[in-house]
Amino acid sequence: MEFLSLLVVASMPVLQLLLIGSLGAFLAYGNGNIFSGNVRRDLNKIVFFVFSPALVLSSLAQTVTLQELISWWFMPVNIAITFLIGGILGWVAVKILRPPRHFEGLIMATCSAGNLGNLMLMIIPVVCGEKGNPFGDHGSCNLRGLSYVSLSMALGALYIWTIAYGMMKKDSITFEKLKREQLPKVIADVDNSSTGLVCQQKPNMDSGEEINDKVEELPPSTKSANVFQDQSILVPLLSNGDLSNGKPFWKGFKETVHQFAEELMEPPTIAAMIGFVVGAIPWLKSLIVGESAPLRVIQDSLVMLGNGTLPCTTLILGGNLTRGMKKSSLKYSVILAIAVVRYVALPISGIAVVKAATALGLLPADPLYSYVLLTQFTLPPAVSIGVMAQLFGVGQEESSVIFLWTYLIAALALTVWSTVFMYIIS
Repeated sequence: MEFLSLLVVASMPVLQLLLIGSLGAFLAYGNGNIFSGNVRRDLNKIVFFVFSPALVLSSLAQTVTLQELISWWFMPVNIAITFLIGGILGWVAVKILRPPRHFEGLIMATCSAGNLGNLMLMIIPVVCGEKGNPFGDHGSCNLRGLSYVSLSMALGALYIWTIAYGMMKKDSITFEKLKREQLPKVIADVDNSSTGLVCQQKPNMDSGEEINDKVEELPPSTKSANVFQDQSILVPLLSNGDLSNGKPFWKGFKETVHQFAEELMEPPTIAAMIGFVVGAIPWLKSLIVGESAPLRVIQDSLVMLGNGTLPCTTLILGGNLTRGMKKSSLKYSVILAIAVVRYVALPISGIAVVKAATALGLLPADPLYSYVLLTQFTLPPAVSIGVMAQLFGVGQEESSVIFLWTYLIAALALTVWSTVFMYIIS
């Protein structure tokens, strides 16, 4: 295909993403309170617990076979390589730019963890729907693409909620340590400044209120976690109030296994497992999938529910990006470094990895599978990182700013790299 034709095909999903995302941002930023934070949070729960699992289960059950599952073994390796390269480059950026210590994990997580689920669900169906795409007719391309993306989503959730979660958890521990180190200094400053001025203070003014005034003067990065608020989520991370005393190895190991098991019980992951089982067992698949299947109403209902995933997810993404318009203590050089890692270094690395895997005969003979592997190297940061930032109460404004700029740049980067990938494959 000609390069310009490929450019048109590659630009369509990005343009749709921009249009629907802009609508979500308009509804969230307007004064009508139509798409407020609470509304987006409730809609996100419906997407997470209903729409996404339905889409994953229906697409996997319809297209996956046991032989295909075996032939797709390289995808978890490919995702692991993206995390490895991104994490190393993020660590290098941290050492060079020297951001605040409690943002190091955030930067490394955004460099390593891409949006392997929702954004792929937006891109692949639109690419398959374009005439002249190099992946075959719309129906076959869409079914195969959704199967690849469903596997990517399941594997991505596992990697993100283990590797990226650990990085963000380390940030919360570091921030708690900084709070404990700075608290005596703030109290000392309050005591010194109040000496000789007691008579000028109001009767109801005490040192605690003075401390709160000091806290209000701190930059956003320090206030983001409510410095003197009791954070119950951080209590299990501490041992006898001393951050230097680590947990016993066996206790830490059990907590890690428990966390890993919890991630496996997330609705999209459970749906992916059920989809794999249904697709891999022929007699079970014949009961649910197909025109003559006696229980085909289940598959039809799942498809109907799954069709709500893409518009709802895109609207939520656009609405959430408006939070990035707030102040942030991160330097622009840090945001630029993250963008260079995600949209320059990782895509070039991806081309080398996929080319090498193809030359060694490790990939199935499906250009769409190679395209999905390449796209996994080109995605903006996973929005789950923002959820983790809110969970731990550190870097919330900073993560929103990172998402705003990286997703704006993604509009151009995804178009260019998708065109390059299609040109290489075709």
